[in-house]
Amino acid sequence: MPALLAWGGAWALFTTLQQLGLPGAVALLLATAAGAACSLLGPTWWRRGLIAAGFPLSLALSGAVALPAWAWLLPLALLLLVYPLNAWRDAPLFPTPARALQDLAVVIPLPEGALVLDAGCGLGHGLQSLRLAYPHARLHGLEWSWPLRAVCALRCPWARVRQGDIWRADWAPYALVYLFQRPESMARAFGKAQAQMATGTWLVSLEFEVEGVVAAGRLQAPDGRAVWLYRVVQK
Repeated sequence: MPALLAWGGAWALFTTLQQLGLPGAVALLLATAAGAACSLLGPTWWRRGLIAAGFPLSLALSGAVALPAWAWLLPLALLLLVYPLNAWRDAPLFPTPARALQDLAVVIPLPEGALVLDAGCGLGHGLQSLRLAYPHARLHGLEWSWPLRAVCALRCPWARVRQGDIWRADWAPYALVYLFQRPESMARAFGKAQAQMATGTWLVSLEFEVEGVVAAGRLQAPDGRAVWLYRVVQK
């Protein structure tokens, strides 16, 4: 139903814009943008992609409007901007529950002004949960998608939110790095933390543990999911 509503809304917007006299390419871009915005509410990457791509695909298949070939590059560019290809290798855009990290400060107390990173911050749910745990920390967010980064910055004006690749970013300045990744990428994240972060700092993962590594601690979020705590020890 959410997909049908998003597609129907995009079609209605496209038709209205054409009736107002806007060029077809502009109407296509704006209607696709509306569908892409609606797709952010989908629960999984696949469903978001389906919602976002549904309108331009249905328009192309319908043959309802004649557009130059280059015009079809506009929705493709927009969709790649919102959902860059390399982001599909990382975690789906599953939001962190609001109070998933509420007990974190009890187990990992941090000094006032400590730097905390949400690696792959999406729409900012993880940053908001971290703020409940560490209201006096300096919170940073890193997100690959420009549109998601922009939305996150609007939702979390008290955090420093940047666009970038979490795997290329330097984690050395941070006292704690939080992730909600895929199980298969956790070993890479732990290796990066061990290589870059100082001894005594922390890597925190919601739901997924690092296979073969004994966690320093484990919390339970209110919804029952595990929060895995790994303390960095340089060898």
